[in-house]
Amino acid sequence: MTRDRRKSDVLQGTLDMLVLKTLQLEPMHGWGITERLEQWSVSVLQLGQGTLYPALYRLERQGLIRSEWKITENNRRARYYALTRDGRKHFTEELANWRRTSHAINLVLDAAL
Repeated sequence: MTRDRRKSDVLQGTLDMLVLKTLQLEPMHGWGITERLEQWSVSVLQLGQGTLYPALYRLERQGLIRSEWKITENNRRARYYALTRDGRKHFTEELANWRRTSHAINLVLDAAL
């Protein structure tokens, strides 16, 4: 299995939750989101535009984030994304589900034979 394949597998079910977590702190543009996730994951998670932007559009359609055009710190025009109230609630619920599920998986993986 290639390194790229492993990265996409890990993100399959968790990308939306990771994006919502990133936006929990402050509104950000797409590049900022990818940079933050890469930084927090110590470069394990590296998202391309083809992965991130479909997730952002999906989250916006679901009403979990909203977007608006702003000027970046580099004086460029970019779309900034922010959590909605529903997005905050959804993130809290997804995080609880993630923690419960990952705990159960760890119990199974750590079980003595």
